[in-house]
Amino acid sequence: MTRSPLRLLPLLLLPVLGLAQPTVNVGSKRFTESYILGEIITRTIDRAGEARAAHQQGLGNTAILFAALRSGAILVYPEYTGTIAFELLNLKRGAALDELDRLLAAHGLAAGVPLGFNNTYALAMGESRAAELGIASLSDLRAHPRLRLGLSQEFLNRRDGWPALKSAYELPYATPRGLDHGLAYEALAGEQVDVIDAYSTDAKIVRYRLRVLKDDRGFFPAYDAVLVYRRDLPQRFPQTWHALQQLQGRITPQQMTVMNAQAELSAQPFSRIADEYLAGPGATPAERDGRTFTGALFGEDFWRLTGQHFLLVFVSLALGVLAGVPLGIWAERAPLVRHWILGGVGVLQTIPALALLAFLIAALDRIGTLPAVVALILYSLLPIVRNTYTGLAGVSPALKQSALALGLSPVTRLMRIELPLAARTMLAGIKTSAVINVGTATIAAFIGAGGYGERIVAGLAVNDHALLLAGAVPAAAMALAIQGLFDLLDRYLISEGLRT
Repeated sequence: MTRSPLRLLPLLLLPVLGLAQPTVNVGSKRFTESYILGEIITRTIDRAGEARAAHQQGLGNTAILFAALRSGAILVYPEYTGTIAFELLNLKRGAALDELDRLLAAHGLAAGVPLGFNNTYALAMGESRAAELGIASLSDLRAHPRLRLGLSQEFLNRRDGWPALKSAYELPYATPRGLDHGLAYEALAGEQVDVIDAYSTDAKIVRYRLRVLKDDRGFFPAYDAVLVYRRDLPQRFPQTWHALQQLQGRITPQQMTVMNAQAELSAQPFSRIADEYLAGPGATPAERDGRTFTGALFGEDFWRLTGQHFLLVFVSLALGVLAGVPLGIWAERAPLVRHWILGGVGVLQTIPALALLAFLIAALDRIGTLPAVVALILYSLLPIVRNTYTGLAGVSPALKQSALALGLSPVTRLMRIELPLAARTMLAGIKTSAVINVGTATIAAFIGAGGYGERIVAGLAVNDHALLLAGAVPAAAMALAIQGLFDLLDRYLISEGLRT
């Protein structure tokens, strides 16, 4: 007897019914070591076989990771005990891991699995410059008020960072220059700054022959690397948790420094570094040729990032059109609200992207695609609304009067006469919005929404120009492709009379 294909339907619906393998989202910050640790955690979870791990990499600063963990957008990420004490729990002092774990319980979170190394903050100078000025400790900086400091943005704003350090050592400097941590070493080597903040396991300390200034007043607490996770993780995924516990005490400071060097000095992918570490010292190492642009461009993540970027741009554009066109029509029809509509979408365009994303994370209580799409919708409104209004306002009054004389209803006049006449101007606004969204969507990587921005953010973290270009070039190519697509639409959707 022939079996009906419908009998296979329950099997096809298993993933939809929630019986597919669950996902554990792993987070990491926007610097080399966090990327590497995130990959080690991700691969450890995958090897346990209980769940599929997804690495939400480069999620910006501590506050974003904390918000993502509390909302459940991620379940675990690598952190440091000093950061937990000062940034997450607002303590005035360092604390033991047991105490930190107890205090995190109020947030539904936990801290544990010390990885085995301490990566404390430090200030560093070029060895020759420090020797010339006789600077060996942080206290010595007081005698040199003209030194140029270049510090990472997070260090400038942390409670255990620059403000507290300046007060503890009575340093005579105004607000230092803000630099991305991945670029600070090059700025120091180029003599654009004299002092930078560093991590004690940074590989570039040796490469650039830097002197780490002694913390002679014991300001910086211990920054032992640990896992911060949702408190129900061990119960939900016991096998995964058992695998993660095997990482305890396994990474020495020397090993972490070597892994950082592989990423920053040899341009090795974070995933390969993690695989080599987990394979153990007896494994055969992979080829260590530096990352090339072609290899980075067409890497294994190319189609995933392309799909994510395409989704961000076109979903936000479609929703922006659905919202922007009616607003443009309303602005043309209602002089009393015109100023508020056009002014409002103009103000939205002036809000810095990262500030808007931070606000949306707090408002929506989540990271990832949703706040990124909402931000892109808001940014897309100005050209769509303004061009819709301009196109409708440019329709000849004589044509409007003729339609009225023919007895056409307002809706018919709008749909059959005014919108077709304004279509070319409206399409130009939609095209402008789409092209802008391609570039703006790269910022979404800061909150785990993916896209080509992942490569750009990672490239900045390790100052890898090949990786930077591997994210920027396809984004530019997508923008040019969209430009060409809308030019074709203009040719085939707009009548020749309106185009000439």
